[in-house]
Amino acid sequence: MAENTPNQDGPMFTIQRIYVKDVSFETPHAPEIFREEWKPEVNVDLQTKTNRLEDTIYEVVLHLTVTVKMGERVAFLVEVHEAGIFTLKGFAQDQLAHALGSMCPNILYPYARETISDIVIRGGFPQLLLAPVNFDALYLQHLEQQKKGKEDEGSATRQ
Repeated sequence: MAENTPNQDGPMFTIQRIYVKDVSFETPHAPEIFREEWKPEVNVDLQTKTNRLEDTIYEVVLHLTVTVKMGERVAFLVEVHEAGIFTLKGFAQDQLAHALGSMCPNILYPYARETISDIVIRGGFPQLLLAPVNFDALYLQHLEQQKKGKEDEGSATRQ
């Protein structure tokens, strides 16, 4: 008789919870800004942070800050910290780092986009749909920067 239990030999990845950890919205020039023609300049800053909660349980927090300006004046600033609790078992160290640095933020990003869009609309502004993000490319870029930093340290030490 065949059992319907998953194969426990390979890596295991599960999502325990996804939640908004922190949110902030500012409209420093309201209500005057609503009277201007809407020609926004959008700047998006994103970062991730990982906290080990238990041996195989991690919290990953995606920090998104969106600043929208009209010329020199800030129309609004919205900041969202979207978090998730993930279980990762059986991963090699490099695979674990990739999962935490790319896979988990990739899961969290659509939730953060939706939260930002909802907040912006509730703030009285037109809907803001953030472009997709390639977290694999960002993760590889981060690894390259770390590698370059270590090479720069090594060359500075040898001089």
